[in-house]
Amino acid sequence: MTPHERLRFGTIAILVVGFAAAIVIYVTAQPPPANPLGYEPEDSKKYVRDMEMYGGKSNLLAYEVREWFDSLWHGKRLAFTVAAVTVIAAGAFAFFAVPLPPEAETGRVRDKDRPGHP
Repeated sequence: MTPHERLRFGTIAILVVGFAAAIVIYVTAQPPPANPLGYEPEDSKKYVRDMEMYGGKSNLLAYEVREWFDSLWHGKRLAFTVAAVTVIAAGAFAFFAVPLPPEAETGRVRDKDRPGHP
């Protein structure tokens, strides 16, 4: 195999494995279990007011960002997260696995090759 074929094979292998895992996760994902209390305490106005009173608006923002990030790792959203990470991993592999051209082909002259340089 030529280096170009190995690069293509590696990239395709990463994509196939990643997307296959994402499909399996999506198909087998269960809906989140219901809260045993019957409601989410975080949804009440009193809870939101108390969070804002003790920590300010930044506390509310931090809570929302943390909840969003935590939701990426459960259920069907996990399948989309795995698919996105797969695309990023395949792109990184394809970018970093490309060999650099030899120095002779770059057209640059090294300092030691210049006339008058010791």
